[in-house]
Amino acid sequence: MRKPLSIAASAALVLSLAIVAGAVAGPSAPKADTTTAALISDIGRFNDRAFNQNQLLGLQRAKAKLGVKTLALQSNSVSDYIPNMTSAVRQNADIIIAAGFLLADATATMAKKFPDTNFAITDYPVEAPPFADAKTGKVLYKNVEGLTYAANEGGCLVGVLAAKMAQRMGKKIIGAVGGIKIPPVDIWIAGYRHCAQKAVPGTKVLIGYSQDFVATDKCKTVAENQIAQGAQVLFQVAGQCGLGTLKAADQANIWGIGVDVDQYALAKKVLTSGIKRVDNGVYAAIAQVKAGKFAGGSDLFFNVKNGGIGVGKINPAVPASDRALMNQYKAQIISGKLKPKSSL
Repeated sequence: MRKPLSIAASAALVLSLAIVAGAVAGPSAPKADTTTAALISDIGRFNDRAFNQNQLLGLQRAKAKLGVKTLALQSNSVSDYIPNMTSAVRQNADIIIAAGFLLADATATMAKKFPDTNFAITDYPVEAPPFADAKTGKVLYKNVEGLTYAANEGGCLVGVLAAKMAQRMGKKIIGAVGGIKIPPVDIWIAGYRHCAQKAVPGTKVLIGYSQDFVATDKCKTVAENQIAQGAQVLFQVAGQCGLGTLKAADQANIWGIGVDVDQYALAKKVLTSGIKRVDNGVYAAIAQVKAGKFAGGSDLFFNVKNGGIGVGKINPAVPASDRALMNQYKAQIISGKLKPKSSL
């Protein structure tokens, strides 16, 4: 019959077990990654097949490649911005990414309220109000990073193709259908008009706005008005709403140009698309946080030279000479010889 352990012997056994447990699960054991990244859509929503959806792909890539936990919170109206960001804070998000210019005020409000949380915003530099002092330009929030894009360079490239195709069709008239009139929309159109008129002097560029990023019928109406004025090519810069522009171009048997992502397959007569790699911006900001190198108080900048801006699939109907001309413009942009206008 086994004798019971003495108090001293029992204590020794407990201590030895504790040492073994510590060796197995102590400080030397690797910690699970707890980085959480949140993305807040703008009112264009994640199903826009363009701007918001592409940022969602960047978030999903970060989850797959970086192993971070992700939160995708959709805003169906402007009033959803702050509640969605608040929800992300409550879920301990290490970085909250605002998917666009329209979220600037909400982002600044939240960044001030939660200085220990990292924020990033697509299409907005931190050197401009509300993230900087309007008089001095001093950056106010060191926990906010801007994700900025030289979309004027992409607008330039598709503008060259648009002008050349319109010229071949006998009318030097092209159009651009924007969504809400804000700088991230106008920068595309400014580059488009600048290089179209440079490539084919005398080109008339019609510009209109739907004041919406969702309702396709509103963009279709603006597009039809431009078609009635003789436009031979239409560039859509309106997210999901802009699919109405591509539809109108199809129905009129003229060319449409997509935006943000490659929209070649979304209509029958797509000339090409202006590409903005907002997915790369989202991924890069999350990677910084994951590595402990978040660059708050500054901007990440994407352009043609670093691959953040470009063009999508080009229709086979575009002559080789037009492609060559576009590539000449691209080379001049990269070299710094050509600086397409960035505002209208």
